[in-house]
Amino acid sequence: MEKSLQTVFQEIASVSNEQELRLALIDTVAEYFGVQHWGIHLLDEPFLTDVDVQDVPGVCMESNPVGRYVVERHAPAHEQLVLPTGDWKHFCSRHDHEHVMSGPIVCDGRLVGTLNLARASGTPAFNVNDLADMSALCLHVSAKLATLRAKPKTSVSPLVSRLTPRELEIAELVARGLTNGEIGEKLWITQNSVKQALKRMFRKLEVSARAEMVAKLQDMVSVIS
Repeated sequence: MEKSLQTVFQEIASVSNEQELRLALIDTVAEYFGVQHWGIHLLDEPFLTDVDVQDVPGVCMESNPVGRYVVERHAPAHEQLVLPTGDWKHFCSRHDHEHVMSGPIVCDGRLVGTLNLARASGTPAFNVNDLADMSALCLHVSAKLATLRAKPKTSVSPLVSRLTPRELEIAELVARGLTNGEIGEKLWITQNSVKQALKRMFRKLEVSARAEMVAKLQDMVSVIS
């Protein structure tokens, strides 16, 4: 059954940390908006320096009109809102980013991230209703993020603290049994980026296989099992 926007809001409200927030959005956002790719990018996260530049969607940067609109106005936008029809392809040639929409995540009066959606070629463009829903969704995500960041920091195990937020996210998806390709699709990164991240994670945790990594992080992944 298709999720309602209220259901998405409730799932956001129920999370207890930023990692759970990402995981709650992974399935709900794609299903609700009917998108093939999506990404949530927090600008102060260390993982952004750990991936290839081309893996970070251009829509979350200031290098194109959609991203610039979001950065300047702290308001959501899609390509047809800020560009004449067809002009988006001058900025992005990817067939799986035929239509894009980006929205702001704000905290303490500043932009701390973006939520980015993309539909592939042959799918309908985002419309005014999608834009209104994105605005509401970003409001809930921003409010929840502010609440989570206001909470006192709890101690984490030495094993967990060795990994970046993105690596923890990958570990949780590995524990769910997803392949590198499936993880890449979920997180909007390339399969090679997942492979390289796993190599770094293996070194940090001193393991040599996926199953061994999952077993070593069992206390963490049991929360989402």
